[in-house]
Amino acid sequence: MTELTELDALATAAAIRGGATSAVEVAKAHLARAERLSAVVGAFARLTPDRALAEAAAVDAAQASGESGGPLSGVPCPIKDLNPVAGVGLEAGSAALIGNVAEADDDIVGWFREAGTVLLGKTSTPEFGLPCYTEPDTGPPARTPWDLRRSAGGSSGGAAAAVATGLAPIAHASDAGGSIRIPASACGLVGLKASRGRISPGRLREPGPGLGTDGVLSRTVADTAVALDVLSGRGLGEPYEVAAPASSFADAALRAPGRLRIGVLTEPTIAEADVHPACLDAVARTAETLAALGHEVDAAPQPFAVDRWQAFAELWAVGSAMVPLPPEAEARLRPLTRWLRERGRRATGLEYARAVGAVQRIGVDIARAWAGFDVILTPTLAQPPALVGSLRNDADPEADFAAQTRFTPWTSVYNLSGRPAISLPLHTAVVDGARVPIGVMLGAAIGREELLLSVSAQLEGAVGWTHPFLAADPT
Repeated sequence: MTELTELDALATAAAIRGGATSAVEVAKAHLARAERLSAVVGAFARLTPDRALAEAAAVDAAQASGESGGPLSGVPCPIKDLNPVAGVGLEAGSAALIGNVAEADDDIVGWFREAGTVLLGKTSTPEFGLPCYTEPDTGPPARTPWDLRRSAGGSSGGAAAAVATGLAPIAHASDAGGSIRIPASACGLVGLKASRGRISPGRLREPGPGLGTDGVLSRTVADTAVALDVLSGRGLGEPYEVAAPASSFADAALRAPGRLRIGVLTEPTIAEADVHPACLDAVARTAETLAALGHEVDAAPQPFAVDRWQAFAELWAVGSAMVPLPPEAEARLRPLTRWLRERGRRATGLEYARAVGAVQRIGVDIARAWAGFDVILTPTLAQPPALVGSLRNDADPEADFAAQTRFTPWTSVYNLSGRPAISLPLHTAVVDGARVPIGVMLGAAIGREELLLSVSAQLEGAVGWTHPFLAADPT
């Protein structure tokens, strides 16, 4: 019999709704597994077992009284430790915030609760979510369970480690430069960055330049689609807005996409970088599958010159400087964080305005360069999952940042342009004696999540991908 911790989110909700199990049983199974394995893979910043069991009992009681519940009723779903949950620790991966407890819920916490999810705890993140690896000073590094020598990626590394190891069927995540898609690739998961304006930041956060968005990490396209239905369309009077789906994102994942024009790009975009043969092979094999499905596949042009990406880097630095901290906390920050904040504080108002304008212009140029395609296919990352510590360089933060750009030379293209993109776990490769996942990324025009979900589900079915659940404890 399938273990409760092997079920995906929709299967979990269906099992609870159908009476095959209870929300409390599901919560207990995931908590027990998390208590054994969280430290091994660096998944959780903290567990909240009492809260989880209370919320699960409430789900069971509501079902017993005849209430239908939300689409994810009883499904365990942790929250990334960048988002506040009232009464629960919020350290954001930073030694400067050890002992900090949130006073109020972020709006997204309430949206997940309305959908019926059960909060297992807070997942690990690097300091303020800034690096693409999760190696916080507040806990162990997040590791992919496929090969414990390797990072789960970042900044949603703890969330990815949790879902890939069976500690949760789905997890909240966020992405301002690739932070959903990077760990999705490293851990063999589905990770969608939605269009700018699709998911509101809520009342506690400002949209800013629109680089970031919330989302989830999951094992299936269908789970990701349902979560997008849960989270989207809740903004009011915000600066970015996209049209609602024709029906629902869940429906989009069930219907054929039609014949599409697919552009393929394997040359790095934001930095000069070597691309591992396994990443190129994953794209080539995906392109072959797409062609066999009847899609038109052709080469896509590079949308902008490498040096123009520096405008994104300027916004990233200013954003890091805006994290509110008392002056005495600076000394406890990681070298990379201090370097970014110092760089951000040096930027003048005029320089920031020029960077915003430059990013907007890049978005226009991307739209023009790729106007002839419905979908753009690239590797998600330039390399297989990175060895823990291999990107981090405390002695030279500038070199650390440069190494991250070489590792992720496509992901931030979609943050600066506001376009949606999804990393899919369609292929694996043996690297240094271990089989690891190799993600591929599909991107589309702003507002075209329905199209992305349709073709992603089609690929998922054609390749026959199912998450190779690691039933044995990772060692």
